[in-house]
Formats: sequence, C-alpha cells, structure tokens
Amino acid sequence: MNFLNQLKLWAKKIKRDGLTLWFALKNPDTPWFAKALAALVVAYALSPIDLIPDFIPVLGYLDDVILLPLLIWLTIKMLPATVLCSCREKADEWIASKAAKPKSTLGAVLVIALWMALSYGLWRWYSQ
Repeated sequence: MNFLNQLKLWAKKIKRDGLTLWFALKNPDTPWFAKALAALVVAYALSPIDLIPDFIPVLGYLDDVILLPLLIWLTIKMLPATVLCSCREKADEWIASKAAKPKSTLGAVLVIALWMALSYGLWRWYSQ
C-alpha cells in the first residue's frame, strides 16, 4: 500500500471516529469525562466554521490535520470498548447510508464567541 492510499485510509478512519464520538455522546454508558471532551470535539469537528480559517497559509490546515485528529484519538481512548464498538457500528451504518454529515450550530457559535473574545482582548490591549 502506498503512502497516498494509507493517507486516504487514515482520513476515512478519522471521519468515522468523529461520527463515532457523536454517537458516543448519546450513549448512556459513556463516562462523563469522555462525554465532556467528546462534546467539545464533536462541536468543533462538525462546526461549519474553523478556529483557524483555511485561507491562512499552512496554519489554516493545522487544526484539520493535527489538532482535530489528536483530540479525536484522545477521546476515543477514553471510551469503554463496548461503547466504542457499538458507536463505530452506528457510524459505519450512517456512512453506508450516505446520510448527510451532521452539523453543529453549537460549534459554530463557540468558534465565533472565541474569535470575538480574542478580538476584544486584542483591541483592549492595543488601545491602552
């Protein structure tokens, strides 16, 4: 298997595991600490707005290539094996049915709020 095929396979796994976390949020057997982190990861992963906009050279893709996969991996490691298996099955079924990717309005609101807070902080700092 060449590097490009491995990269495509890795990207599919990350996409599936992001959806797996979405199902893990709804599972009552998911521990609270895993749910808390999963909520943040899912909100950001499914948000239509990125924390670092993609049009910024190099930095724009760092969150998509490094930060998000790292957070997904960390959250997956927190899930019990039974929850992980059942949620991965649901994610595979969702993907097989060609359903539209879920969207997170909360994630978009959080990203916008963070950008507003950073902008306000910079404005206050420069205006002194």
